[in-house]
Amino acid sequence: MTSTARHQLLNLLAENSFRLGDFTLSSGIKSDYYIDCRTTTLHARGAELTGRVFLELFRQQGWQAQAVGGMTMGADPIVVAAAVISAQAGTPVHGFLVRKAEKAHGMGRRIEGFQEKGAPVVIVDDVCTTGSSTIQAIKAAREFGFKVIGAACLVEREEAGGRPAVEKAAAPAPFISVFKAGEVKAAHLKLKKTPETFAYSGKCEICGRPAVTNEPGLRCAVHRP
Repeated sequence: MTSTARHQLLNLLAENSFRLGDFTLSSGIKSDYYIDCRTTTLHARGAELTGRVFLELFRQQGWQAQAVGGMTMGADPIVVAAAVISAQAGTPVHGFLVRKAEKAHGMGRRIEGFQEKGAPVVIVDDVCTTGSSTIQAIKAAREFGFKVIGAACLVEREEAGGRPAVEKAAAPAPFISVFKAGEVKAAHLKLKKTPETFAYSGKCEICGRPAVTNEPGLRCAVHRP
């Protein structure tokens, strides 16, 4: 995987999506931290990085998918990002979304978007705790007639039995995570401990955004070390 893109995405998650505190997750589990991936996957630069990192993950795994999809709405930004970046690269991977229930009107679909039965697809999600939404998406995709060749999440919380549950549902397809929650937490704590050296004027030497540090050189929040 492109180390620069992965590193930049990790830093965005650590800065924008990770929070310490007392939280109750959607699963009912109590936690001392919360990860809201959508503040990163819906970030302009974060969306680009998300698409690039997921597509590189697919390549490394040898997943030759015709489409990528997952449960709305955590998967939505990932699906769109991967589809757009794949089209720009000239190797289009289409997108589909799984509704929580069949639509009560119109065509009554649960799968929206790509509709080719028998096609090889990858199921994606943003955060995996119990794995419930990923598992639902896998089941819905197979019931529709897709061939699930892999499942991947952006951040795996490594608790509540999520991994074994998703692995069982996905089998024989593998389940892969881009980041472990511990990685995001460590990056967040590192950012908190390292004060920024502000460059009051100037632009990032890499992308031209406003610089927030001048060590080493002028760098924006995304491209700082």
